[in-house]
Amino acid sequence: MKKEKKNIIEKGNSTIKEFKDFISKGNVVDLAVGVIIGSAFGKIVTSLVNDILMPLIGIVIGGIDFSNLTLKVKDATIAYGIFIQNIIDFLIVASCIFFFVKVISKFNKKEEVKEEVKKDEQIILLEEIRDLLKNNKKK
Repeated sequence: MKKEKKNIIEKGNSTIKEFKDFISKGNVVDLAVGVIIGSAFGKIVTSLVNDILMPLIGIVIGGIDFSNLTLKVKDATIAYGIFIQNIIDFLIVASCIFFFVKVISKFNKKEEVKEEVKKDEQIILLEEIRDLLKNNKKK
């Protein structure tokens, strides 16, 4: 009985240790930050769509307010206008994220090029040092 209790406690302690290790990894923290920032970004884009773009689109297409478009089938009301608005919202969010990732990737490429140049310079210096050492051994 005591052995079983000890085994359960040891398993619990190892599980807690694994959980601590999992939480302390950088990827989990990065993911949490990404989710929080993504949520805030989503609110901004939703406001952009609902408060700025949809009224403008409504004016362009003759004053139609998508959120009020519905279809009545017997006792059910199908709010397809809200669905259309959500599709437009999704497309705008997707395009914003696409351009955001594109800008970030340009910055990353510039950093990669700088690192490659540094590595090339280091290789050249090491080759020169090697050649000098070879020449000194020959003398």
